[in-house]
Amino acid sequence: MENMFCYQCEQTANCSGCTGNRGVCGKTADVANLQDALTGALIGLARATDGNEKVTKDTWHLMASALFATLTNVNFSAEDIERFTNDVHAETARLVPDCSCCQSPCGHNADYDMQKLWTAQEDIRSLKSLILFGIRGMAAYAHHAFVLGYEDEEIGRFFAKALFAVGEDWGMEELLPIVLEVGEKNLATMALLDKANTETFGTPVPTTVPLTIEKGPFIVVSGHDLRDLKLLLEQTDGKGVNVYTHGEMLPAHAYPELKKYPHLKGNFGTAWQNQQKEFASLPAPILFTTNCLMPPKASYADRVFTTGAVVFPNTPFISSSTDGHKDFTPVIEKALELGGFSKDQHFTGINGGSSVMTGFARNAILSSAGEIVDAVKSGAIRHFFLVAGCDGARAGRNYYTEFVKQTPSDSIVLTLACGKYRFNDLDLGTIGAFPRLMDMGQCNDAYSAIKVAVALADAFGCGVNDLPLSMILSWYEQKAVCILLTLLHLGIKNIKLGPTLPAFLSPNVLNYLVEHFAIAPVTTPEADLKEILGELF
Repeated sequence: MENMFCYQCEQTANCSGCTGNRGVCGKTADVANLQDALTGALIGLARATDGNEKVTKDTWHLMASALFATLTNVNFSAEDIERFTNDVHAETARLVPDCSCCQSPCGHNADYDMQKLWTAQEDIRSLKSLILFGIRGMAAYAHHAFVLGYEDEEIGRFFAKALFAVGEDWGMEELLPIVLEVGEKNLATMALLDKANTETFGTPVPTTVPLTIEKGPFIVVSGHDLRDLKLLLEQTDGKGVNVYTHGEMLPAHAYPELKKYPHLKGNFGTAWQNQQKEFASLPAPILFTTNCLMPPKASYADRVFTTGAVVFPNTPFISSSTDGHKDFTPVIEKALELGGFSKDQHFTGINGGSSVMTGFARNAILSSAGEIVDAVKSGAIRHFFLVAGCDGARAGRNYYTEFVKQTPSDSIVLTLACGKYRFNDLDLGTIGAFPRLMDMGQCNDAYSAIKVAVALADAFGCGVNDLPLSMILSWYEQKAVCILLTLLHLGIKNIKLGPTLPAFLSPNVLNYLVEHFAIAPVTTPEADLKEILGELF
Protein backbone atom coordinates (compact mmCIF):
# COMPACT_ATOMS: atom_id res chain seq x y z
CA MET A 1 0.00 0.00 0.00
CA GLU A 2 1.39 3.40 -0.99
CA ASN A 3 1.49 6.21 1.50
CA MET A 4 -0.95 9.08 1.16
CA PHE A 5 -0.84 12.83 1.37
CA CYS A 6 -3.92 14.71 2.53
CA TYR A 7 -4.20 17.95 4.47
CA GLN A 8 -7.69 19.14 3.54
CA CYS A 9 -9.32 18.95 7.00
CA GLU A 10 -8.65 20.60 10.35
CA GLN A 11 -7.69 17.42 12.16
CA THR A 12 -4.91 16.53 9.70
CA ALA A 13 -1.97 14.86 11.42
CA ASN A 14 0.38 17.21 13.27
CA CYS A 15 -1.37 20.20 11.64
CA SER A 16 0.65 19.47 8.52
CA GLY A 17 -0.79 16.46 6.67
CA CYS A 18 -1.72 12.79 6.86
CA THR A 19 1.10 10.87 5.18
CA GLY A 20 0.92 7.28 6.42
CA ASN A 21 -1.27 4.37 5.37
CA ARG A 22 -4.42 5.87 6.91
CA GLY A 23 -5.68 9.37 7.59
CA VAL A 24 -6.92 10.65 10.93
CA CYS A 25 -10.45 10.55 9.45
CA GLY A 26 -10.10 6.79 8.85
CA LYS A 27 -9.60 7.06 5.10
CA THR A 28 -7.05 4.53 3.84
CA ALA A 29 -4.07 5.51 1.72
CA ASP A 30 -5.58 3.52 -1.16
CA VAL A 31 -8.74 5.61 -1.06
CA ALA A 32 -6.81 8.87 -0.64
CA ASN A 33 -4.70 8.09 -3.70
CA LEU A 34 -7.75 7.04 -5.69
CA GLN A 35 -9.39 10.35 -4.76
CA ASP A 36 -6.31 12.10 -6.10
CA ALA A 37 -6.64 10.09 -9.31
CA LEU A 38 -10.31 11.07 -9.52
CA THR A 39 -9.41 14.74 -9.05
CA GLY A 40 -6.79 14.44 -11.78
CA ALA A 41 -9.40 12.91 -14.09
CA LEU A 42 -11.80 15.76 -13.27
CA ILE A 43 -9.16 18.28 -14.33
CA GLY A 44 -8.92 16.43 -17.66
CA LEU A 45 -12.71 16.58 -17.98
CA ALA A 46 -12.71 20.29 -17.14
CA ARG A 47 -10.28 20.93 -19.98
CA ALA A 48 -12.47 18.91 -22.34
CA THR A 49 -15.51 21.08 -21.55
CA ASP A 50 -13.79 24.27 -22.70
CA GLY A 51 -15.80 25.57 -25.67
CA ASN A 52 -17.36 22.14 -26.18
CA GLU A 53 -20.96 22.16 -27.44
CA LYS A 54 -21.52 18.56 -26.34
CA VAL A 55 -21.56 19.53 -22.66
CA THR A 56 -24.90 18.78 -20.95
CA LYS A 57 -26.27 19.26 -17.47
CA ASP A 58 -25.27 15.66 -16.79
CA THR A 59 -21.65 16.75 -17.27
CA TRP A 60 -22.00 19.28 -14.47
CA HIS A 61 -23.91 16.83 -12.26
CA LEU A 62 -21.12 14.28 -12.64
CA MET A 63 -18.48 16.90 -11.89
CA ALA A 64 -20.26 18.06 -8.72
CA SER A 65 -21.00 14.52 -7.50
CA ALA A 66 -17.43 13.40 -8.07
CA LEU A 67 -16.05 16.42 -6.24
CA PHE A 68 -18.49 15.74 -3.40
CA ALA A 69 -17.14 12.19 -3.15
CA THR A 70 -13.69 13.58 -2.27
CA LEU A 71 -15.01 15.62 0.68
CA THR A 72 -13.85 14.60 4.15
CA ASN A 73 -15.93 11.84 5.81
CA VAL A 74 -18.12 11.13 2.78
CA ASN A 75 -16.86 8.24 0.65
CA PHE A 76 -14.51 5.59 2.05
CA SER A 77 -15.01 3.07 -0.78
CA ALA A 78 -12.15 2.40 -3.19
CA GLU A 79 -14.55 0.63 -5.53
CA ASP A 80 -16.94 3.57 -5.64
CA ILE A 81 -14.18 6.14 -6.17
CA GLU A 82 -12.87 4.04 -9.07
CA ARG A 83 -16.39 3.95 -10.52
CA PHE A 84 -16.50 7.74 -10.42
CA THR A 85 -13.13 7.92 -12.17
CA ASN A 86 -14.34 5.56 -14.90
CA ASP A 87 -17.47 7.68 -15.35
CA VAL A 88 -15.36 10.83 -15.63
CA HIS A 89 -13.09 9.17 -18.21
CA ALA A 90 -16.15 8.07 -20.19
CA GLU A 91 -17.58 11.59 -20.18
CA THR A 92 -14.24 13.04 -21.28
CA ALA A 93 -14.10 10.50 -24.12
CA ARG A 94 -17.64 11.46 -25.16
CA LEU A 95 -16.73 15.13 -25.28
CA VAL A 96 -13.42 14.68 -27.12
CA PRO A 97 -13.66 11.27 -28.86
CA ASP A 98 -10.73 11.90 -31.18
CA CYS A 99 -8.23 12.20 -28.32
CA SER A 100 -8.15 8.46 -27.67
CA CYS A 101 -6.98 7.67 -31.22
CA CYS A 102 -4.82 10.73 -31.83
CA GLN A 103 -1.44 9.83 -33.34
CA SER A 104 0.22 12.89 -31.80
CA PRO A 105 -1.41 13.29 -28.37
CA CYS A 106 -0.93 16.74 -26.84
CA GLY A 107 -2.06 15.65 -23.37
CA HIS A 108 -4.38 18.64 -23.00
CA ASN A 109 -7.36 16.52 -21.94
CA ALA A 110 -5.34 13.88 -20.12
CA ASP A 111 -5.54 13.28 -16.37
CA TYR A 112 -3.57 15.72 -14.26
CA ASP A 113 -0.89 14.29 -11.99
CA MET A 114 -1.82 15.52 -8.51
CA GLN A 115 1.76 15.07 -7.30
CA LYS A 116 2.50 18.23 -9.26
CA LEU A 117 0.14 20.05 -6.92
CA TRP A 118 1.34 18.51 -3.67
CA THR A 119 5.00 19.20 -4.55
CA ALA A 120 4.48 22.69 -5.99
CA GLN A 121 6.06 25.82 -4.54
CA GLU A 122 4.29 26.37 -1.21
CA ASP A 123 2.39 29.55 -2.12
CA ILE A 124 1.13 28.08 -5.39
CA ARG A 125 0.18 24.87 -3.59
CA SER A 126 -1.63 26.92 -0.95
CA LEU A 127 -3.70 28.96 -3.43
CA LYS A 128 -4.55 25.94 -5.54
CA SER A 129 -5.56 24.05 -2.40
CA LEU A 130 -7.90 26.89 -1.44
CA ILE A 131 -9.48 26.67 -4.88
CA LEU A 132 -9.75 22.88 -4.90
CA PHE A 133 -11.01 22.46 -1.35
CA GLY A 134 -13.37 25.39 -1.81
CA ILE A 135 -15.06 23.87 -4.85
CA ARG A 136 -15.26 20.50 -3.08
CA GLY A 137 -17.35 22.16 -0.39
CA MET A 138 -19.33 24.11 -2.96
CA ALA A 139 -20.04 20.86 -4.84
CA ALA A 140 -21.86 19.49 -1.80
CA TYR A 141 -24.28 22.42 -1.87
CA ALA A 142 -24.72 22.16 -5.65
CA HIS A 143 -25.45 18.44 -5.29
CA HIS A 144 -28.19 19.05 -2.71
CA ALA A 145 -29.78 21.63 -5.00
CA PHE A 146 -29.53 19.29 -8.01
CA VAL A 147 -31.43 16.47 -6.27
CA LEU A 148 -34.28 18.91 -5.62
CA GLY A 149 -34.37 19.86 -9.30
CA TYR A 150 -32.57 23.21 -9.01
CA GLU A 151 -29.50 23.91 -11.11
CA ASP A 152 -27.49 26.72 -12.62
CA GLU A 153 -25.20 26.14 -15.59
CA GLU A 154 -22.96 28.98 -14.47
CA ILE A 155 -22.12 27.02 -11.32
CA GLY A 156 -21.18 23.97 -13.36
CA ARG A 157 -19.01 26.01 -15.68
CA PHE A 158 -17.21 27.50 -12.71
CA PHE A 159 -16.35 24.03 -11.41
CA ALA A 160 -14.63 23.48 -14.76
CA LYS A 161 -12.89 26.87 -14.63
CA ALA A 162 -11.58 26.24 -11.12
CA LEU A 163 -10.40 22.71 -11.90
CA PHE A 164 -8.72 24.03 -15.04
CA ALA A 165 -6.84 26.58 -12.91
CA VAL A 166 -5.62 23.87 -10.51
CA GLY A 167 -4.04 22.05 -13.46
CA GLU A 168 -2.33 25.07 -14.98
CA ASP A 169 1.16 26.41 -14.35
CA TRP A 170 -0.07 29.75 -13.09
CA GLY A 171 1.37 32.20 -10.60
CA MET A 172 -0.14 33.96 -7.60
CA GLU A 173 -1.45 36.86 -9.71
CA GLU A 174 -3.58 34.53 -11.82
CA LEU A 175 -4.69 32.30 -8.92
CA LEU A 176 -5.70 34.90 -6.30
CA PRO A 177 -8.71 36.21 -8.26
CA ILE A 178 -9.98 32.65 -8.72
CA VAL A 179 -9.66 31.99 -4.98
CA LEU A 180 -12.04 34.87 -4.31
CA GLU A 181 -14.25 33.85 -7.24
CA VAL A 182 -14.79 30.54 -5.45
CA GLY A 183 -16.37 32.62 -2.69
CA GLU A 184 -18.52 34.53 -5.19
CA LYS A 185 -19.79 31.39 -6.91
CA ASN A 186 -20.34 29.63 -3.59
CA LEU A 187 -22.60 32.49 -2.55
CA ALA A 188 -24.66 31.85 -5.69
CA THR A 189 -24.69 28.13 -4.92
CA MET A 190 -25.88 28.67 -1.35
CA ALA A 191 -28.58 31.02 -2.68
CA LEU A 192 -29.69 28.30 -5.11
CA LEU A 193 -29.83 25.71 -2.33
CA ASP A 194 -31.69 28.12 -0.05
CA LYS A 195 -34.27 28.61 -2.80
CA ALA A 196 -34.50 24.85 -3.37
CA ASN A 197 -35.01 24.10 0.31
CA THR A 198 -37.52 26.83 1.06
CA GLU A 199 -39.59 26.33 -2.10
CA THR A 200 -39.66 22.56 -1.51
CA PHE A 201 -40.04 22.36 2.27
CA GLY A 202 -41.32 25.82 3.25
CA THR A 203 -39.75 28.70 5.15
CA PRO A 204 -38.17 27.62 8.48
CA VAL A 205 -39.90 28.76 11.66
CA PRO A 206 -38.44 28.85 15.19
CA THR A 207 -38.99 25.43 16.74
CA THR A 208 -38.16 23.79 20.05
CA VAL A 209 -36.73 20.29 19.57
CA PRO A 210 -36.77 17.75 22.43
CA LEU A 211 -33.82 15.48 23.13
CA THR A 212 -35.92 12.66 24.60
CA ILE A 213 -36.16 9.39 22.67
CA GLU A 214 -39.60 7.84 23.11
CA LYS A 215 -39.99 4.10 23.63
CA GLY A 216 -40.47 1.89 20.60
CA PRO A 217 -38.82 1.48 17.18
CA PHE A 218 -37.02 4.47 15.71
CA ILE A 219 -34.51 5.59 13.08
CA VAL A 220 -31.76 8.19 13.46
CA VAL A 221 -31.02 10.27 10.35
CA SER A 222 -27.73 12.14 10.02
CA GLY A 223 -26.31 14.45 7.38
CA HIS A 224 -27.76 17.34 5.42
CA ASP A 225 -30.07 15.90 2.75
CA LEU A 226 -33.60 17.11 3.54
CA ARG A 227 -35.06 15.22 0.60
CA ASP A 228 -33.85 11.90 1.99
CA LEU A 229 -35.49 12.75 5.31
CA LYS A 230 -38.75 13.63 3.55
CA LEU A 231 -38.76 10.29 1.69
CA LEU A 232 -38.08 8.40 4.91
CA LEU A 233 -40.85 10.26 6.76
CA GLU A 234 -43.30 9.38 3.99
CA GLN A 235 -42.31 5.71 4.07
CA THR A 236 -42.44 5.40 7.87
CA ASP A 237 -45.78 7.19 8.20
CA GLY A 238 -48.25 4.96 10.05
CA LYS A 239 -45.75 2.16 10.63
CA GLY A 240 -45.05 2.77 14.31
CA VAL A 241 -41.48 3.91 13.64
CA ASN A 242 -40.36 7.29 14.94
CA VAL A 243 -37.65 9.37 13.30
CA TYR A 244 -34.97 11.45 15.05
CA THR A 245 -32.46 13.81 13.52
CA HIS A 246 -28.75 13.81 14.28
CA GLY A 247 -25.98 16.32 13.64
CA GLU A 248 -26.62 18.71 10.77
CA MET A 249 -30.11 17.28 10.20
CA LEU A 250 -31.40 19.08 13.32
CA PRO A 251 -32.66 22.18 11.41
CA ALA A 252 -35.08 19.94 9.47
CA HIS A 253 -37.49 20.33 12.40
CA ALA A 254 -38.07 23.95 11.40
CA TYR A 255 -39.30 23.28 7.85
CA PRO A 256 -43.14 23.12 7.65
CA GLU A 257 -43.22 20.29 5.11
CA LEU A 258 -41.07 18.14 7.39
CA LYS A 259 -42.29 19.15 10.85
CA LYS A 260 -45.87 18.30 9.85
CA TYR A 261 -45.03 14.61 10.33
CA PRO A 262 -45.88 13.77 13.95
CA HIS A 263 -43.39 10.91 14.03
CA LEU A 264 -40.49 13.32 13.46
CA LYS A 265 -39.99 13.37 17.20
CA GLY A 266 -36.77 15.07 18.16
CA ASN A 267 -32.98 15.05 17.95
CA PHE A 268 -30.53 12.41 19.13
CA GLY A 269 -26.92 12.98 20.08
CA THR A 270 -24.56 15.86 19.56
CA ALA A 271 -22.05 16.63 16.83
CA TRP A 272 -20.57 14.15 14.38
CA GLN A 273 -17.31 13.41 16.20
CA ASN A 274 -19.18 11.81 19.12
CA GLN A 275 -21.03 9.26 16.99
CA GLN A 276 -18.80 6.28 17.74
CA LYS A 277 -19.62 6.66 21.44
CA GLU A 278 -23.24 7.74 21.10
CA PHE A 279 -24.23 5.03 18.60
CA ALA A 280 -22.50 2.16 20.43
CA SER A 281 -25.57 0.87 22.28
CA LEU A 282 -28.32 2.48 20.23
CA PRO A 283 -31.15 -0.02 19.56
CA ALA A 284 -31.95 1.54 16.20
CA PRO A 285 -30.56 1.94 12.67
CA ILE A 286 -28.67 5.07 11.64
CA LEU A 287 -29.04 6.49 8.14
CA PHE A 288 -26.21 8.69 6.84
CA THR A 289 -27.29 10.97 4.01
CA THR A 290 -24.09 13.06 3.69
CA ASN A 291 -20.97 13.71 5.71
CA CYS A 292 -19.89 13.34 8.41
CA LEU A 293 -19.53 9.56 8.65
CA MET A 294 -16.83 8.07 10.84
CA PRO A 295 -15.76 4.46 10.27
CA PRO A 296 -18.44 2.53 12.20
CA LYS A 297 -17.33 0.56 15.25
CA ALA A 298 -18.14 -3.14 15.44
CA SER A 299 -20.60 -2.39 18.26
CA TYR A 300 -23.04 -0.74 15.84
CA ALA A 301 -21.75 -1.41 12.31
CA ASP A 302 -24.67 -3.75 11.62
CA ARG A 303 -27.08 -0.85 12.12
CA VAL A 304 -25.51 1.72 9.77
CA PHE A 305 -27.01 2.48 6.36
CA THR A 306 -25.75 5.01 3.82
CA THR A 307 -27.30 6.74 0.84
CA GLY A 308 -26.58 9.48 -1.66
CA ALA A 309 -22.93 10.53 -1.67
CA VAL A 310 -22.02 8.49 1.43
CA VAL A 311 -20.41 5.10 0.89
CA PHE A 312 -18.54 2.84 3.30
CA PRO A 313 -17.26 -0.67 2.47
CA ASN A 314 -19.54 -3.55 3.49
CA THR A 315 -22.27 -1.16 4.65
CA PRO A 316 -25.78 -1.38 3.18
CA PHE A 317 -26.35 1.37 0.63
CA ILE A 318 -29.80 2.70 -0.30
CA SER A 319 -29.62 3.47 -4.00
CA SER A 320 -31.73 5.85 -6.04
CA SER A 321 -33.81 4.95 -9.09
CA THR A 322 -33.61 7.01 -12.26
CA ASP A 323 -36.57 9.11 -11.08
CA GLY A 324 -34.92 9.82 -7.72
CA HIS A 325 -37.02 7.43 -5.64
CA LYS A 326 -35.37 5.55 -2.77
CA ASP A 327 -36.73 2.50 -1.00
CA PHE A 328 -35.89 2.68 2.70
CA THR A 329 -37.58 -0.64 3.50
CA PRO A 330 -34.31 -2.25 4.77
CA VAL A 331 -33.84 0.62 7.25
CA ILE A 332 -37.45 0.42 8.43
CA GLU A 333 -37.28 -3.36 8.83
CA LYS A 334 -34.09 -3.00 10.88
CA ALA A 335 -35.83 -0.47 13.16
CA LEU A 336 -38.74 -2.86 13.72
CA GLU A 337 -36.35 -5.75 14.34
CA LEU A 338 -34.31 -3.84 16.93
CA GLY A 339 -37.43 -2.48 18.63
CA GLY A 340 -35.92 0.66 20.13
CA PHE A 341 -35.92 1.44 23.85
CA SER A 342 -38.39 -0.24 26.20
CA LYS A 343 -39.11 3.08 27.88
CA ASP A 344 -38.54 6.75 27.17
CA GLN A 345 -34.91 7.85 27.39
CA HIS A 346 -34.19 11.39 28.53
CA PHE A 347 -30.95 12.58 26.96
CA THR A 348 -29.31 15.98 27.30
CA GLY A 349 -27.01 18.18 25.32
CA ILE A 350 -23.37 18.74 26.22
CA ASN A 351 -24.30 21.29 28.86
CA GLY A 352 -27.24 19.42 30.37
CA GLY A 353 -30.10 21.00 28.44
CA SER A 354 -33.11 18.82 27.63
CA SER A 355 -34.11 20.63 24.42
CA VAL A 356 -32.68 22.88 21.74
CA MET A 357 -34.14 25.47 19.38
CA THR A 358 -33.64 25.93 15.65
CA GLY A 359 -35.32 27.70 12.74
CA PHE A 360 -34.02 31.26 13.13
CA ALA A 361 -33.28 31.64 9.42
CA ARG A 362 -33.25 35.03 7.75
CA ASN A 363 -37.02 35.34 7.36
CA ALA A 364 -37.63 34.65 11.04
CA ILE A 365 -35.08 37.27 12.08
CA LEU A 366 -35.77 39.90 9.44
CA SER A 367 -39.50 39.79 10.12
CA SER A 368 -38.52 41.57 13.36
CA ALA A 369 -35.84 43.76 11.80
CA GLY A 370 -37.53 46.96 12.98
CA GLU A 371 -37.61 45.79 16.58
CA ILE A 372 -33.99 44.64 16.35
CA VAL A 373 -32.87 48.02 15.01
CA ASP A 374 -34.77 49.78 17.78
CA ALA A 375 -33.20 47.47 20.38
CA VAL A 376 -29.72 48.32 19.09
CA LYS A 377 -30.44 52.05 19.04
CA SER A 378 -31.83 51.94 22.57
CA GLY A 379 -28.81 50.00 23.85
CA ALA A 380 -30.81 46.88 24.73
CA ILE A 381 -28.71 44.95 22.19
CA ARG A 382 -25.08 46.02 22.25
CA HIS A 383 -23.47 43.41 20.06
CA PHE A 384 -24.12 40.43 17.76
CA PHE A 385 -21.85 37.41 17.62
CA LEU A 386 -21.94 34.83 14.83
CA VAL A 387 -20.38 31.79 16.50
CA ALA A 388 -20.62 29.20 13.78
CA GLY A 389 -18.96 26.47 11.78
CA CYS A 390 -17.92 22.85 12.06
CA ASP A 391 -17.28 20.86 15.21
CA GLY A 392 -14.42 18.40 15.56
CA ALA A 393 -12.45 16.24 17.93
CA ARG A 394 -9.30 18.33 18.37
CA ALA A 395 -8.64 19.64 21.85
CA GLY A 396 -9.40 23.31 22.29
CA ARG A 397 -12.88 23.37 20.81
CA ASN A 398 -14.32 24.00 24.27
CA TYR A 399 -13.20 27.57 23.46
CA TYR A 400 -16.52 28.04 21.66
CA THR A 401 -18.56 26.84 24.64
CA GLU A 402 -16.75 29.19 26.99
CA PHE A 403 -16.92 32.06 24.54
CA VAL A 404 -20.71 31.80 24.27
CA LYS A 405 -21.11 31.42 28.02
CA GLN A 406 -19.12 34.61 28.58
CA THR A 407 -20.91 36.79 26.04
CA PRO A 408 -22.58 39.68 27.88
CA SER A 409 -26.30 39.63 28.60
CA ASP A 410 -26.95 42.50 26.19
CA SER A 411 -25.63 40.54 23.19
CA ILE A 412 -27.22 38.15 20.69
CA VAL A 413 -25.46 34.93 19.62
CA LEU A 414 -26.30 33.66 16.14
CA THR A 415 -25.12 30.19 15.22
CA LEU A 416 -25.29 27.58 12.47
CA ALA A 417 -23.70 24.28 11.38
CA CYS A 418 -22.65 21.51 13.77
CA GLY A 419 -20.29 23.61 15.90
CA LYS A 420 -23.40 24.81 17.73
CA TYR A 421 -23.62 21.51 19.63
CA ARG A 422 -20.93 22.89 21.91
CA PHE A 423 -23.48 25.33 23.35
CA ASN A 424 -26.92 25.04 21.70
CA ASP A 425 -28.54 23.54 24.80
CA LEU A 426 -27.55 26.53 26.96
CA ASP A 427 -30.26 28.84 28.23
CA LEU A 428 -28.87 32.33 27.66
CA GLY A 429 -32.16 34.04 28.38
CA THR A 430 -33.78 36.71 26.23
CA ILE A 431 -33.54 40.36 25.32
CA GLY A 432 -37.12 41.45 25.13
CA ALA A 433 -38.85 39.03 22.78
CA PHE A 434 -35.58 37.78 21.28
CA PRO A 435 -33.78 34.65 22.49
CA ARG A 436 -30.14 35.48 23.05
CA LEU A 437 -29.16 32.27 21.22
CA MET A 438 -30.56 31.74 17.72
CA ASP A 439 -29.75 28.71 15.55
CA MET A 440 -29.99 29.71 11.89
CA GLY A 441 -29.63 26.18 10.49
CA GLN A 442 -27.17 24.03 8.59
CA CYS A 443 -23.76 25.17 7.35
CA ASN A 444 -25.23 26.24 4.00
CA ASP A 445 -27.54 28.56 5.95
CA ALA A 446 -24.54 30.85 6.22
CA TYR A 447 -26.47 32.39 3.32
CA SER A 448 -29.15 33.41 5.84
CA ALA A 449 -26.54 34.93 8.13
CA ILE A 450 -25.12 36.93 5.22
CA LYS A 451 -28.56 38.19 4.20
CA VAL A 452 -29.30 39.24 7.80
CA ALA A 453 -25.98 41.09 8.09
CA VAL A 454 -26.52 42.90 4.79
CA ALA A 455 -30.10 43.83 5.73
CA LEU A 456 -29.00 45.21 9.11
CA ALA A 457 -26.21 47.16 7.46
CA ASP A 458 -28.74 48.68 5.06
CA ALA A 459 -31.06 49.53 7.97
CA PHE A 460 -28.27 51.34 9.80
CA GLY A 461 -26.88 52.94 6.64
CA CYS A 462 -23.42 51.42 7.09
CA GLY A 463 -21.25 48.61 5.79
CA VAL A 464 -21.28 45.11 7.25
CA ASN A 465 -17.84 45.72 8.75
CA ASP A 466 -19.25 48.71 10.63
CA LEU A 467 -22.01 46.72 12.35
CA PRO A 468 -21.72 45.71 16.01
CA LEU A 469 -21.16 42.17 14.70
CA SER A 470 -18.24 39.80 15.22
CA MET A 471 -17.69 36.48 13.46
CA ILE A 472 -16.10 33.72 15.53
CA LEU A 473 -15.79 30.71 13.24
CA SER A 474 -14.73 27.11 13.66
CA TRP A 475 -13.72 24.98 10.72
CA TYR A 476 -13.22 21.30 10.03
CA GLU A 477 -13.76 20.42 6.38
CA GLN A 478 -14.11 21.85 2.91
CA LYS A 479 -17.59 23.40 3.20
CA ALA A 480 -16.15 25.69 5.85
CA VAL A 481 -13.45 26.66 3.34
CA CYS A 482 -15.93 27.76 0.66
CA ILE A 483 -17.99 29.69 3.24
CA LEU A 484 -14.87 31.48 4.47
CA LEU A 485 -14.02 32.39 0.89
CA THR A 486 -17.55 33.74 0.43
CA LEU A 487 -17.11 36.01 3.45
CA LEU A 488 -13.78 37.21 2.06
CA HIS A 489 -15.33 37.79 -1.36
CA LEU A 490 -17.88 40.05 0.38
CA GLY A 491 -15.02 42.00 1.97
CA ILE A 492 -15.86 40.98 5.53
CA LYS A 493 -12.97 41.63 7.89
CA ASN A 494 -11.82 40.77 11.41
CA ILE A 495 -12.98 37.15 11.30
CA LYS A 496 -11.57 34.99 14.08
CA LEU A 497 -10.93 31.40 12.99
CA GLY A 498 -10.09 28.29 14.95
CA PRO A 499 -9.36 26.06 16.67
CA THR A 500 -6.27 25.91 14.42
CA LEU A 501 -5.50 27.56 11.11
CA PRO A 502 -5.57 25.39 7.95
CA ALA A 503 -2.39 23.47 7.23
CA PHE A 504 -2.70 24.42 3.56
CA LEU A 505 -2.24 28.15 4.27
CA SER A 506 1.37 29.04 3.51
CA PRO A 507 2.93 31.88 5.53
CA ASN A 508 2.72 34.26 2.57
CA VAL A 509 -0.91 33.42 1.79
CA LEU A 510 -1.80 33.76 5.47
CA ASN A 511 -0.04 37.13 5.57
CA TYR A 512 -2.10 38.23 2.56
CA LEU A 513 -5.32 37.28 4.36
CA VAL A 514 -4.20 39.10 7.50
CA GLU A 515 -3.18 42.24 5.62
CA HIS A 516 -6.27 42.46 3.41
CA PHE A 517 -8.97 40.97 5.64
CA ALA A 518 -7.55 41.14 9.19
CA ILE A 519 -8.31 37.44 9.68
CA ALA A 520 -6.89 36.14 12.96
CA PRO A 521 -6.76 32.93 14.98
CA VAL A 522 -8.86 32.59 18.11
CA THR A 523 -6.90 32.95 21.35
CA THR A 524 -8.86 32.71 24.61
CA PRO A 525 -12.52 33.64 25.14
CA GLU A 526 -11.57 36.31 27.66
CA ALA A 527 -8.91 37.93 25.48
CA ASP A 528 -11.01 37.81 22.31
CA LEU A 529 -14.10 39.24 24.01
CA LYS A 530 -12.06 42.03 25.53
CA GLU A 531 -10.53 42.82 22.14
CA ILE A 532 -13.99 42.92 20.54
CA LEU A 533 -15.89 44.77 23.26
CA GLY A 534 -13.08 46.79 24.81
CA GLU A 535 -13.17 47.87 28.42
CA LEU A 536 -16.94 47.36 28.56
CA PHE A 537 -16.41 43.59 28.72
